[in-house]
Amino acid sequence: MEKPDLDRLWETFIRFSWDDLSSGGYIGLIREKVVYTISVLKAKGDIGWYCFWIHDKNSGVPTSADDDYLYFHIRFTLKKHVNPVDVLPIYCVLTRKVEPEAAKAISIDNKGSKFNVSLLKDESIEEVWRLIGEQSEWLLNLLNNFKDNVNIPVSHIQRFLNHYTDMTALVMSRR
Repeated sequence: MEKPDLDRLWETFIRFSWDDLSSGGYIGLIREKVVYTISVLKAKGDIGWYCFWIHDKNSGVPTSADDDYLYFHIRFTLKKHVNPVDVLPIYCVLTRKVEPEAAKAISIDNKGSKFNVSLLKDESIEEVWRLIGEQSEWLLNLLNNFKDNVNIPVSHIQRFLNHYTDMTALVMSRR
């Protein structure tokens, strides 16, 4: 995963329902829409770096107060001088440019605490974003290792992610 060029950073959103989340159907939607979108854009050479999350109106989606949907929130850097609206699938909505200052203001918690980049060997916010992109890339690679025609149980994804928490003792209580 390369570092993002914060001057060429864009974001787009793919809507899905709370029912998709509670039923586990969102895992299939990640494969069907997020993987597809990123794969096509990378194959065409339109994007370099990317990451994605799941957000709603209260956590980063530029939508109305009465919007009760969830969204896959995809950030990406354009490598070519193209209009992202022209190259994104029709289900991508609310596409907008991300201002570099907004990207530099990444926080490490819900309180707005800034990431201390001086802790990294490469003391740059771009390196923080590169690492976030690697997390997204890892998850998409994991999903791509399942057969195309199977519904992946959420429990299988949880189990793989559990190994991260086991390696770092993040869920263990402090003594």
